[in-house]
Amino acid sequence: MEESFFQKLQRVKIGDIGHIFLFVIALPVSLVYRLFRRNLWVICDNKNEARDNGYHLFRYITKNHPEQDIVYAISKRSPDFRKVSSLGKTVRYGSLRHWVLYLSARVNISSQKGGKPNAAVCYFLEVKGILKNTRVFLQHGIIKDDMPWLHYENTKMKMFVTSTQREYEFLKEKFGYPEGAIQKLGLCRFDELHEFTVKPKQVLLMPTWRSWIATPTSASKEIEDVSDFRNTEYFKAWSSFLQSGRLYEILEKNDLTLVFYPHRDMQSFLPYFDIRSDRIITAKWPEYDVQTLLKESAYLITDFSSIAMDFAYMKKRLMYYQFDYEDFRKGQYPEGYFSYENDGFGKVSYKLEDTLDELERAAEEAFKEPEEYLIRHKAFFDLYDKENCKRNYLAIKELKK
Repeated sequence: MEESFFQKLQRVKIGDIGHIFLFVIALPVSLVYRLFRRNLWVICDNKNEARDNGYHLFRYITKNHPEQDIVYAISKRSPDFRKVSSLGKTVRYGSLRHWVLYLSARVNISSQKGGKPNAAVCYFLEVKGILKNTRVFLQHGIIKDDMPWLHYENTKMKMFVTSTQREYEFLKEKFGYPEGAIQKLGLCRFDELHEFTVKPKQVLLMPTWRSWIATPTSASKEIEDVSDFRNTEYFKAWSSFLQSGRLYEILEKNDLTLVFYPHRDMQSFLPYFDIRSDRIITAKWPEYDVQTLLKESAYLITDFSSIAMDFAYMKKRLMYYQFDYEDFRKGQYPEGYFSYENDGFGKVSYKLEDTLDELERAAEEAFKEPEEYLIRHKAFFDLYDKENCKRNYLAIKELKK
């Protein structure tokens, strides 16, 4: 759903205004500071965590290329702060020093489009051409759909990482980036998906977010009434699934544990869900790590989430439950090159009973991956090795030459 300028303005917070002053203070300081740190890289993921491609690249660089001047931006309140600070230099996310480093850096690197001292202020400065810095987008997942907010006109990023040939070709054709900006390098976190131990009785339920619910604007009413979360289709569908007597029977019969971990932008709604089985675990951030759950689970139930790509990358069985397909396409991601029916790595269902049928069938087959999806895996993941961090590092190093 393409947002108007007025709708984007609704997302601006009072705190964003304060960052205008931080920028004004940091700018002259950075002009001098950059003379002393000519090859500085600033890297980050989400403000409050270090668990994505940025962290994995930072760890790789600090271990294998300690000569590189690199700083990781993260909140000191983050549960991951100590993990990162033990590896190398850090800066408090959104601080005046972060602004100085961001403006001084030879290159800024993040797995998030908003990975900068302040997303709103930086967006205006960068997209309007006022600030012409070098930014690398490591990505948060393999892109399947059209995402207008990631088109070049809305980012002006110098390098955009992709992971498969089909994704690479789609972005080159559709997203409007200059020649050479889009590169096929692989997601850094994929290096960790080649060795893992599976809990054979663990099922992971990980639905993605709904933008019109998580961050409502006046445009949300074009999809549905979001004034009461309990009236949304998202809540009704997943609540029905989690309270299904048949689900409880399947879990009990097959001695399964189901871990419910919604997208971090939907975690605030967890208290609304009434879980009535001790075989269902409600997984809250930050106690649970996404990659750990993906690696240890035997089966995945999701809807449209790109984490299905991580799961499929490990050649493990999954399914898609897409009860609100039309609303999702209208309100969040327009269709791209990827068809869940023809290209996906598991069964697609649109009704609760079909979803439970597939779960039961998969459990009876000990979650063995069907051959047709292994064939799709081989055709889709043309980069399948432990060299993703290395490729990203070398490409960034060459960026300014």
